[in-house]
Amino acid sequence: MAKGYSKETVGVLDGSVPEKIADGRVLGGRVRAFTATFDLSETTVKRANGDSNVCFRIPAGHKVLYGLLLASVTMGASATIAIGNATTPAKYRAAATHTATTPTLFMLSSALDDDPLAAAEDVIITIGAADLPSSGILQVVMLTSAR
Repeated sequence: MAKGYSKETVGVLDGSVPEKIADGRVLGGRVRAFTATFDLSETTVKRANGDSNVCFRIPAGHKVLYGLLLASVTMGASATIAIGNATTPAKYRAAATHTATTPTLFMLSSALDDDPLAAAEDVIITIGAADLPSSGILQVVMLTSAR
């Protein structure tokens, strides 16, 4: 039976000679967590349709793995939240409503297959369609891998 290999393991595990060393950012890297907490009752948090808030800065060389969105209250039936950067606001999570108060995983395959970041990146949330509520806690956690 034929055996295939992921792009990360070609040359590493497929019997190639000489064998390559795995890129530690994508195979066996150290996982790092970045957390942003927004208290929606504070004036430093922007809640209006079209606003964005900076979550954190991910350093160059990190490979983004996935994110987790948590809320203490529903963000409303109409308001959408996209997660990305200033250039691509929906890079990691397409604009979608968040009505759950349970942890929600997110990551777009178009971002997951990207190479590790060439430059540091400020991750932002962008609000669309309607305003977020004026109270409650919204948290964004992203996990990355680095050497």
